Amino acid sequence: MPDTTFPGAPAAPDELVDTVLAASRALVAVAARSLAAAGDEVTLPQYRALVVLAASGPQGTAELAAALAVNPSTATRMCDRLVRKGLVRRHRQAGDRRAVRIALTAAGRDLVAEVSGRRRAELARLLGALPPEEHEPVIAAFRAFAAGELPQPGAALGWAGA
Repeated sequence: MPDTTFPGAPAAPDELVDTVLAASRALVAVAARSLAAAGDEVTLPQYRALVVLAASGPQGTAELAAALAVNPSTATRMCDRLVRKGLVRRHRQAGDRRAVRIALTAAGRDLVAEVSGRRRAELARLLGALPPEEHEPVIAAFRAFAAGELPQPGAALGWAGA
């Protein structure tokens, strides 16, 4: 299947694609282990919702659904479960009682911080084995890779906070 992300861009060599796929599997395994250590509290899709709320702040269900690339009804059911678990809360807007916002609770923020901390620690341990002279090329490669995920090529990268 041809790459349609950047029309006219040449396809990457198979060895490069295979290497990135292997790295992707390793990163997914790190993510899964860090979430599994939190117990059966949340599923991966629910955790993604918590991360979106942690990063972007309170929002409506439609906004959250768009950020997660799911249907609004799916986001609503997910939020119902997260409310029952005490990880998010719903609140009405002061001027519009119909507008409901979803926000993290303290327990939700703590869970995101805990899982993120475990993930960061495991990545630090794994990357600690990398010789120092290879740090900059890896950083450059991941930055270039992450830039390919931006919705519009050429948009500001915002590395200052990274």
